[in-house]
This record gives sequence, C-alpha cells and structure tokens, in this order.
Amino acid sequence: RTMLWLGPVYLAGYLGLSGSWVLLGLALWLCWGHNRRWKRDRLAAAFALLEDEREAVCRGLAARHLPAWVHFPDVERVEWLNKVLVQAWPYFGTILEKTFKEIVEPKIRAKNVHLKTCTFTKIHFGEKCPRINGIKAYTKEIDRRQVTLDLQICYVGDCEIHMDISKFNLGVKGVQLYGTLRVILEPLLTDAPFIGAVTLFFMQKPHLEINWAGMSNLLDVPGINVMSDSLIQDFIASRLVLPNRITVPLKKNMNIAHLRFPIPHGVVRVHLLEAENLVQKDSFLGAIRGKSDPYALLRVGTVQYRSKTVSRDLNPVWNETFEFVVHEVPGQDLEVDLYDEDPDKDDFMGSLLISLVDVMNDRTVEEWFPLSKTTSGHLHLKLEWLSLVNDQEKLHEDKKGLTTAILIVYLDSAFNLPKNHFEYSNGECGAKKIKNNKYLKKMEREPSSFVLLTVGNKTQKSKTCNFTKDPTWGQAFTFFVHSAHSQSLHVEIKDKDRDSVLGTSVVCLSHLLTDPNMTLDQRFQLDHSSSDSFIKMKLVLRTLNVEEPDPQRVKAGVSASKQGPVHVIEKGGNQQKFVSTPDPEVSKVPPVSRDFATPESLLKKDSREDLDTNDSSAAPVPSEAVAGLNEAEHSQNPEHHASSALHSRAAVAPTLPVVQELRLAPSVASLGSLPSSCFELSSSNLELHNGTEVPLGEIQLTVRYASIRQSLVVLVNGCRNLVPSSNRGVDPYVRIYLLPDRRWTSRKKTSVKKKTLNPQYDEKFEFFESLEDVKKRTLDVAVKNSRPFISQDRKELGKVRIDLSQEDLIKGFVQW
Repeated sequence: RTMLWLGPVYLAGYLGLSGSWVLLGLALWLCWGHNRRWKRDRLAAAFALLEDEREAVCRGLAARHLPAWVHFPDVERVEWLNKVLVQAWPYFGTILEKTFKEIVEPKIRAKNVHLKTCTFTKIHFGEKCPRINGIKAYTKEIDRRQVTLDLQICYVGDCEIHMDISKFNLGVKGVQLYGTLRVILEPLLTDAPFIGAVTLFFMQKPHLEINWAGMSNLLDVPGINVMSDSLIQDFIASRLVLPNRITVPLKKNMNIAHLRFPIPHGVVRVHLLEAENLVQKDSFLGAIRGKSDPYALLRVGTVQYRSKTVSRDLNPVWNETFEFVVHEVPGQDLEVDLYDEDPDKDDFMGSLLISLVDVMNDRTVEEWFPLSKTTSGHLHLKLEWLSLVNDQEKLHEDKKGLTTAILIVYLDSAFNLPKNHFEYSNGECGAKKIKNNKYLKKMEREPSSFVLLTVGNKTQKSKTCNFTKDPTWGQAFTFFVHSAHSQSLHVEIKDKDRDSVLGTSVVCLSHLLTDPNMTLDQRFQLDHSSSDSFIKMKLVLRTLNVEEPDPQRVKAGVSASKQGPVHVIEKGGNQQKFVSTPDPEVSKVPPVSRDFATPESLLKKDSREDLDTNDSSAAPVPSEAVAGLNEAEHSQNPEHHASSALHSRAAVAPTLPVVQELRLAPSVASLGSLPSSCFELSSSNLELHNGTEVPLGEIQLTVRYASIRQSLVVLVNGCRNLVPSSNRGVDPYVRIYLLPDRRWTSRKKTSVKKKTLNPQYDEKFEFFESLEDVKKRTLDVAVKNSRPFISQDRKELGKVRIDLSQEDLIKGFVQW
C-alpha cells in the first residue's frame, strides 16, 4: 500500500513535473476522504435518530427541528401507517428487486451499445423503510369528488445496489431523501374500488443525498458531487415534480388524460419593482465595505427566472415583469432569492417566500416585503392573480405588451411517421448518394422521434420515443400568448439519431377562437411527411383575466404605507372638529371587565346620533391592519353602539367605515396582582370615585397576522392618560417582547416622545414567526420612561400582556 501511494510521487519526479502537482493531488485526496466521512457521519446520525423517535423529538426541541405535526395542528401524526410500512417493507423490497432485474436491467442494456454488459450483482433495499412524518388532508378547499393528501416523506435507507459494467463496479450504499409528496385520489366513485385513479408528484424538488460505492466513489470528489447530485435531482424533477405527475388508474377503462394534465389553476404575474437597504457584500481589500451588484431569482416549482443585474446599488430599481403558471393551489409558493453578482461566487443577500393562496384570494397585492435570512433589506413587489376564463370577449391585446392568454398543448401521439426524410423528399436519388453501409442500416431502423413546439420565441421539447413509427408522448406544455389572432403554434417532429425532420405542422391560434370552448382535439395532417402521417394533439386556449379585488374581503397582507396620527371627527352643524383627547366626564365612569367589548369611537352626547359610518376619507386610517376588520359589522346600528357606550370610557379613534370594538385596559385591582415593581402606586397619582378604581393610562395597539409576509404585525398607535412619574414630566417609549423570547436582539422599541402623557407613535414592528407558533406566544408590552442614567424617577409606567391564543389574528384587532 505504501508503494502504491508513493507511485504517483515517483512518477511525477520521473517526468520532471513540479511538486505542486503532488500537493494538488494530496489536497484532492484529503477533500475526498473528508467528504466521504461527512456523508457517512450524516447517514449514521440519521439512522440513530430514527431508532428512537422520542430521543429524536427531544433533540429537535433544542434545535427547533421538529416534525411538522408539532408545528401545524392540521398536520396529523400517522404512526399506525409507519408501523404498516415497517411490517410490509420486506415484501416491497422483494418486488423492487424483481423489478430491477426484469425491467430496469433490460432497459439500461437497450440504451447504448456500451451498456450491454450491465448486470446488477447485488440488490438489497435494507431494513430501513421510508417514514411519513405527517399527513395533511385537504377536503374543503378542493373539488368534492377528490381527496388531496400531502405526505412528508423521510427516507434514510441502508439499501445496497451494485452494478457491473465492463468490469467496472458501480454502486450505491445508503440514500437520504426528504420531500413533500402530494397524493390525489380522484375521482371518488360510488362502486368498487371507490377511487378511480391515484396521482403522485412532489411539490418541490426533494432533498437527496447518495452515499456511493465502488468506482462511483469518484462522484464524492468535491466539485463533482454537487454536479452529480443536481443531475439526479433534475432527473427526478423531470418526472415527479410539478407540473409532471404519475397517474395510476385503479378502475378499468378510466380516462386519465384529464387527471395527468389538468388545466392550471391560474397565472401569477410578478412585478419586480425595487429594493431598499440591501446588505453590502462587496469589499475592497477585504476590509472596506463597498456596494453590491444585486439581481433576483424568482421561482415557482421548477420554473425559474433571473432579473437583470443592477451594478453598484443597494437600492436597485428593476421594473421587470415575470409570469408563472400555477398548477396546484394550495401547495405552490413564490420564492425570491437576492444575490450579489461576483466574478467567482455570487453572495446571498436575502430571500422571500410568498404563499400563492393568499395572492389568489387577494387578487392584487402590492407591498414592501422584508427579506429573511439577512440583516436588512426590503423588496417591493406587485403580485397579480390572473384567472383562466373561457371568454373571448375578454381577449384583447395588451398595450404594454403583456400576455393576454395561455395556450395548453396536450401532445398525445403520432401515426405512420416515415423512417427517414428520404422516404418523402429525395426518394431513390437521395439514397444513391449514401455509400456507407452502416448508415444505410441505420436508415432502415424505426425512427426515435421527439417534438419541438414553438409559440413566438419560446420553444419546448418533448421526450424521445425510441424506435417506433407510432410514438406516444403523453405530455403537456403551456405557452404564454400575446396575440391570439396573429400567433401560431409550430410543430416539428425530428429524428434523434439522424437529426432529420420527419414532419411539420402549423396551427393558427385564430382557429381556436372559432370554437365556443376555444378547444381543438383532433388529428393534424403533417406537412413534409408521408401522406398518411398525422399527429394527435389537444389545444386549449384560455384568456388571462385580472379580477378586481373584492372590497368586502379581509386582506391577507398588510399595507406597507405608513398612516398618520389618529383623530376623531366631530360634526356640529356645518363644521368638523378634530378631537385628540377623551371626554374627561366620561372617562371617570367606573370601568367594566376586560372581556366587555366597547365601541372604538365615542362622540359627545349632542352628536352621537350623527355618527357617519360611510365617510372614511375625512380622517386617515390609523394602521395597516384596520382593513382586516370584520366587514360584517358594517350593518350594525350606530345608535345602538352609541347607547352602549354610556357604560364605558371614551376612546380615541378615527372615523372608519366600520364600528370597531375594543377592550378596556385592566383596572388597578387587576394590575395589583402583577409584580409591584411594575406599578408604584401612591395617593398622588390615584383618585378614587365612589369606591371605584381608575385605570393607570392606556395604550392603543393594532395587532394582526400577515399571512403573505409570515409575520405578526404590531402597530403601536399611541398612549393616553399616562401617570406622571415625577414633577419634571415623562419621556415615554414603548418596549415589546414576544414571550417567552426575552433576548435583547428580539426586543422591539419605539422612539421616545418628550414631555407628554398622551404620546402618538404610529410605529410598526414585525415578528417573523409562523401563525401556529404565534398562537402559543404572549405579547408583552410595557410603557417606560426614558430617564437619565442617575435619575431616581420611576422607569416603568405600565405593562400589559396579551394572550395571542385567545385572539383572531387573521382578522386582527385594534384595542386600547
């Protein structure tokens, strides 16, 4: 072994090569060994965690890497199914071993002459079976004749597969696979087997790691391993990731074409406008920070677009538009990644994940989205949901050059293709020019054909059907159409081996407009081919319709525009007066319990019946979340709310198109149960009226959860009636924690307002957590006095804690 290692060193010296070649080879060998050990350690760790789920969950508590059923209540734990898989796995392994020997091995041998010696020497799928960490079932958001399941697959397998090709041993020893597999049971039937077909596909590219064996160990060399894994993932994506599907019929004579290729749900149009405050990635001499050259990668499923690069700008402006076909909702998301373009390796600058379900419901969303996985940066996007409608009246050319329709091509099959282009073009004359006997034999073979489909400047290629004159492709393609009246679909069938054209066809899209359903399902005669050569396709044209947002619907996102201070409009005669402080006579009424809901705005006694519930333009909206209040309250009687307000204290609020509800701050008696350090009560700052307590000031908060931004939004509107802590006045500010997280980095703090007991802040803060996680948390809000360092003044002016599990965060609330 020592002589074998020293052999390359001796050879390098014998040939007179530089010693740097020896060092380079040594470095590559060390990297390869380190990478191999790293993969084996990961595989061993995964095996160890799967041995004991209790231990795995306990370890995940510290790292926050828990199964989905822990985080999301609608994801169900299915231990019974995992037990069934464990019991049945040896039988599945036997079936798979037989499939590899009888089906896969002959297909590999037929692929190429050099693969004719391919033989599987060992096939063993091991003792570790795939595991399902959780299942989420959809029944309400979909058609009633189907059931949709999302299975979170985790496979840490100890399989061993070895293959010999021309005395070379290749193999796999261990596989890790993680991903979300969607299973659609459709259609549901009234007779056995009760389910017509099963459709399988991955929502996103699954994560894959392979531990190679034999000569394929070379694929673990750094640089090559990334390429090999990505090629395998692309191979899986081309067959199992949306929009690709596998459909297995369970009932005889079941037509599965419409199940394999359903019409997409819609199209999302993404306007990439601009960004601001991006992080600085470029540096000069490794120390001096410069600017960045940002660009964006936008991705939905397997479709990805790249924006232009803006040089040396931390506030880039793109103004670009991208369109994505959305096949599954719920399920698909829009992913945006920002990178800094560099000559060697592009630096990551932040990412964004947007749920397309919320975009579909809101129809139009335009916001500044904060970037995650980075220290700073916001991205300005405008998202439009385009529904697919069968209406020719809405089909018109866009003046801005945007697409107006979508063409869906279902490529079925072809019939009687010629063996080669000489059969119809040159005949005997063309055959005489060929003198090579090998080529003549090749010309006699059946063609291996594929199809090129072109609309405008976009061309898509089908898979190749080998050695047949009647190929069946069974694929679907989508094209964006700018002008259906003038554009055409160009079809070209080519032979893979000879790169010759076997037939062409041109279909004008205007022919689809003559059909009421804008659909053509027929055989098309092939030009430049045999007289009896046809291609069968189904063409579906759908208009892209931008629907107007529903004004009655609660928005899923939060508007990015910051609003002004809060005011109340009083109407007296022909004049309007802005009121910023509560009525002192009403404010001394005894408080009620915390759960008692009161109107947000109270007018004076002589103007209560003049409450205008329709004028929303007279005063600015207090926060971004006001639009999220329940519109069902619009129809409530203003006089009823005004009469019920006699039993509560006055509140400062704007004139809104809804009569909102709020809760009173806790009384002194309830606050006394908190630690005494929070409230230092004295006779100078507490007045008693008929034995009742008066609250120690109030703070108005707007709280709601933004589904699109995946964040809890807290808007601190303002405070009133704060208790002064000294004769010199107070400089109040607001501090917010999302308990139990009390880290200094997660603390939110407003600006300081000087010398006031009724400060107005109108500042917004966001906590980036999932909705399920937020509902388990408590919002801790404290009003503090910004005092000098050596001052004896009291710092805490009051505190309130809000149990978020008791609130409807999607609807949101504005409360004092």
